[in-house]
Amino acid sequence: MQHEVAIIGAGPIGLELAVALKRAAIDYVHLDASQIGHTISWFAPQTRFFSSNQRIAIAGVPLDTPDGGKATREQYLSYLRTVVELFDLKVQTYEPVTNIEKSADGFRLTTSKSQIAAKKIILATGGTARPRRLNIPGEDLPHVSHYFHDPHTYFRTNLVIVGGKNSAVEAALRSYHAGANVTLSYRRDKFPDGIKYWLLPEITGLIASREIVSQFNTTPVAITRDHITLGRVDGATFDVPANFVLLLIGYEADMTLHRLAGVELLGDSQTPRHNPETMETNAPGVYVAGTAVAGTQYGYKLFIENCHIHVDRIMAALTGHSPPKPAVAYMRPES
Repeated sequence: MQHEVAIIGAGPIGLELAVALKRAAIDYVHLDASQIGHTISWFAPQTRFFSSNQRIAIAGVPLDTPDGGKATREQYLSYLRTVVELFDLKVQTYEPVTNIEKSADGFRLTTSKSQIAAKKIILATGGTARPRRLNIPGEDLPHVSHYFHDPHTYFRTNLVIVGGKNSAVEAALRSYHAGANVTLSYRRDKFPDGIKYWLLPEITGLIASREIVSQFNTTPVAITRDHITLGRVDGATFDVPANFVLLLIGYEADMTLHRLAGVELLGDSQTPRHNPETMETNAPGVYVAGTAVAGTQYGYKLFIENCHIHVDRIMAALTGHSPPKPAVAYMRPES
């Protein structure tokens, strides 16, 4: 059996696409290498979204929280499960696509379980498949992680966090409140613009009072079992005691499937070449949606909240309608 469309990726935008295809009675198959909302599932417990609920709701289904506040990781995953149940979406989870080949009338996808034929492909694979690496000695030691987990883990320990953007700042604050002795290492001389307004005053105050130790203008040189060596811009190095090290320096997109599908990737970010009105790439019949549209983002500009328009553009292209009008840009995206 050949499907009209294959969606690869079951994050929020992938699920929103599935609802749109189902509403339009377009036959599709939906695949994900892991579980729905996988990227969100590795957020630390009770992490709150930066975006308001309205902006991350999908498929016209309201996202409500008991206190009206921004959704937590747990609440949003529950919401995504509710959307899947509400529309009875069939997502083949834990079935990674391992190869994509062009066929006479579309594409042949090889997965870990089967082969699937589809006339068109939508790649909604996200932009944070794997962490960026420093490639320094000790990066793979067991007490070192590129992911922030439960802050309780760091109670009464020496925790060094490398990074200076929102994820690192939030991890520093939450770990400090859980009783950790936190040192924050950042390669620049100050926090960048864009630190969330509810985080910046607190982290600034705690640094000023030395309750959180800041090491600006430093980069990690090596990690051992009991300390991390930081280097200054003048070449000097010094050691900081570390029971745990969090390397929160960002994440990279995995563009392997785009390459296999014949999509041209541009620049260091590996941005897929595509028509912004239809989201079709240079490879005919291959569309891109969600944060994968930007490849690996070095200055985040695409989030859930401003990717909904991708669904409307793709649906217009698939059904032969005119592209939708450009989305009204938020004055300040919240994510």
